[in-house]
Amino acid sequence: MKSKKRHVLVDTQGLLMEATVHATDIQDRDGGVMLMATLFGLYPFLLKLYANAGYQGAKFQQGLAHVCHSVNVEIVRRCDVGKFVVLPKRWIVERTIAWLNRCRRLSRDWECLNCNALVFLRWASVRMMLRRLCNHTS
Repeated sequence: MKSKKRHVLVDTQGLLMEATVHATDIQDRDGGVMLMATLFGLYPFLLKLYANAGYQGAKFQQGLAHVCHSVNVEIVRRCDVGKFVVLPKRWIVERTIAWLNRCRRLSRDWECLNCNALVFLRWASVRMMLRRLCNHTS
């Protein structure tokens, strides 16, 4: 079974806005451009994008400028101090991926088709959002 990569776009609360799933032979920067190309103006208020070092480089910047003109990218680099350091904004996506991996179908690559893997990723996200709504007490 071939493995898959997931690229997720989340808001500051860690809720899934958009996702894409593809084979692992595609570079992160190309997958990031593919993710942003799926938006087609869905989020015109999106002005700033935080990404890890896998998305740095001129190729990603050019592809993103071609797809989303007004989005500014800030690369959040990992700290190589040797001890764990919480980096601003980077932990939001990592936390979301950890929440989504609680779902049994997402903990491993069970799905053969990328579209099925994407459906289960979105389903787990909907489930997570509903649990937040139902458990909310004010």
